Amino acid sequence: MKAKLFTYILTLITLCLLTSCSLILGIHKIKRKTNEQIIKSAKKLGIPEADLFALDNSYGKYIFKLDQTTFKAQTKNHYQPLQALYFDETGALTKFYINCYAGGTSLDWNKNGKLNNFPPNDQAPVDTILSLKKQLYYISNIGSSNLDAVKSDNSAYKVFVYWNIFMYKHSKKLINEIKRNCSLIQPDKKVKIIYVNNDNWFAWLDKK
Repeated sequence: MKAKLFTYILTLITLCLLTSCSLILGIHKIKRKTNEQIIKSAKKLGIPEADLFALDNSYGKYIFKLDQTTFKAQTKNHYQPLQALYFDETGALTKFYINCYAGGTSLDWNKNGKLNNFPPNDQAPVDTILSLKKQLYYISNIGSSNLDAVKSDNSAYKVFVYWNIFMYKHSKKLINEIKRNCSLIQPDKKVKIIYVNNDNWFAWLDKK
């Protein structure tokens, strides 16, 4: 697992170098957070507590057990710190946004106007290793959130936003862009945004 974490860190450093970023540009030390700290930060970011969840440690066990001969690129994409995953009514992942593909000196999520329509244009390659059912299996409640309510929600789209405190500034930009994009959905359809904090998942990964 140490080798995998090193690969992740190397990927992040490479991203920073390619986009002319400094390693200290909005990226802080990974630390374990209490639910109270996560809830407090979520409120500052405009995240409703009812829509706030945490990424479970078992998620790492799942993606790192995938055959790396076949799924190496997909695995790397799915353990990035900032993500937005769009699932349609069938439970399939249809749009996938991650920090590696954002580009820009401070992560340009709307590069080339990709988020100016709903559903947005393609960014990261879409794959089939994480269905809606699996995504729901690997998140847990925080505070007043209720996973059963998300499972029973009948919105046309469910969008999962992975965010964290150690990349707070970048998380804020991602959240605001995804909110804006989801506001563009057709009036006769609904979209549900689920916010998934991954601070403690990365802290767990850092210990492995």
